Amino acid sequence: MSAPPPTPRRPRRFGPPQRVFSQVLLMQLAVATGVTVLATGLFLAPLSAQLDDEAMHRALAIAQSTAAQPEITESLLSTIPAPGGPVQSAAERIRRSTGAEYVVVMDRHGVRWSHPDTGRIGKVVSTDPSEALAGDEVMEIDRGTLGRSARGKVPLRGDTGRVVGAVSVGIAYDSVRARLLAAIPGLLAYAGGALAVGALAAYLISRRLQRQTHDLAFSDISALLAEREAMLHSIREGVVALDPAGRVRLLNDEAQRLLGLGPDAAGLPLDEVLGRGRTADVLAGRVVGDDLLTVRGSRVLLANRMPTADGGAVATLRDRTELEDLGRELDSTRGLIDALRAQDHEHANRLHTLLGLLELEMHEDAMEFVTEVVGVHRATAEQVTEKVHDPLLAALLVGKTTVAAERGVSLRLAPGTLLPDRLVDPRGLVTVVGNLVDNAMDAAAGPSGALIELELRAEDRTVVLRVRDSGPGVPAGQRESIFTEGWSTKELPAHGGKRGLGLALVRKLAERQGGSAAVGMAPGGGAEFTVILPEALTGTGPTEADLPEAGVMGVGR
Repeated sequence: MSAPPPTPRRPRRFGPPQRVFSQVLLMQLAVATGVTVLATGLFLAPLSAQLDDEAMHRALAIAQSTAAQPEITESLLSTIPAPGGPVQSAAERIRRSTGAEYVVVMDRHGVRWSHPDTGRIGKVVSTDPSEALAGDEVMEIDRGTLGRSARGKVPLRGDTGRVVGAVSVGIAYDSVRARLLAAIPGLLAYAGGALAVGALAAYLISRRLQRQTHDLAFSDISALLAEREAMLHSIREGVVALDPAGRVRLLNDEAQRLLGLGPDAAGLPLDEVLGRGRTADVLAGRVVGDDLLTVRGSRVLLANRMPTADGGAVATLRDRTELEDLGRELDSTRGLIDALRAQDHEHANRLHTLLGLLELEMHEDAMEFVTEVVGVHRATAEQVTEKVHDPLLAALLVGKTTVAAERGVSLRLAPGTLLPDRLVDPRGLVTVVGNLVDNAMDAAAGPSGALIELELRAEDRTVVLRVRDSGPGVPAGQRESIFTEGWSTKELPAHGGKRGLGLALVRKLAERQGGSAAVGMAPGGGAEFTVILPEALTGTGPTEADLPEAGVMGVGR
């Protein structure tokens, strides 16, 4: 025997799980901090480049304005480089007025004619001046004898346009960095304010989530959802959840089975999914009450509806089909018991009569009496089976005839009744006939001469059923409402069930087969129910012409 597979180990959890409030707050704070740092860095990087570019343009502009002064060009051509020369004086004046780090004027050989450090005048510059001496303007960040600086170099031209030297102006890089550092505190203040606002928003959102999730951890919420799904799809009770707009939000497996729907019904309006009818009215809340009965297809459902806080609702469905069938069978059984009890008395009277005839030695009269009693019951069964060849339906009619006779109602088959034994759904037709006959007995019972006439005809593959009674009939304004669930004029039955389902089931069964059920006025007064069931007979079997003719069946008293 192989060893059982090892049980998977659960991951160890150190300490209680963090609640949604703390988890969401920490995540949002981390996101807000990261975004603030990233935004600050993205702002500082181009700011530094922008300040460098501004310094280089400023240096170039100073160099251009210096080179545009003709006295500097004339002094460069007519004097020699000296600390107190006119070129040095002009360059220093410009440096002091512009705040530049240096203003250097050089000749074509790169020899300085001006410099903040007079000891460097007359010496060759430390950086390459070839581009400026070639006639090009230059902007750059470079390091010279005075350190790192933003530089602008322009050619110095004579009257004829020939390059006679160059002007190099530098802006101290320390001043550029000082501007950058001066901008950082203000930027950090804005970033700190944004971070504080983000933290406050994160706190408020987390508190709202805490209230809505009842301070559960994400793992607890995930477990609850998994348990809810398992519970909803395992219980043997239908659950339908609706949103405030009346759309199907959730439909478990049992609800899909009871309502005959698929999983794609979720998200659709309830009236579109179910169609107009009592079932949709009950689930939508248009019909209110507890333990409301409704019929869906061939099922009898018990529905309850509970509104939710968001304006939606949750409805539960229980299948009462078997229970209702048992209730009707119990009613029928009790009716049969009453009929048998009455027959018992009648048979006792007949036996007493027979005993008296035998004691009086009236043997021939006794034989005639027995023959007559047996013949009546035999004739009833034979007349039914001659006209109705389906055994289930024939047995039902024989039983209903006895029950009707005990209630003082005559149940007979109409002359045109003829039904072959090739029904597609005999049980469905038994339900239809049983409900209509019971309804007719309730309507006709009471006055003397009560009569029910049943007609069953086969027209090709269609079955036409008519049940007429001698009762008060159905008013014209109620001929449609009597087929809705819950409509009844009778008191509740003894088994505690609910009335008003028989005729609704009749119409549902007829419509399920593509037929119809209607009620009108019988020719002699009373109600006449007509049910048409297309495709209720198989295509093979004897035709009506092949069936034997029979007389009218009637039993009553």
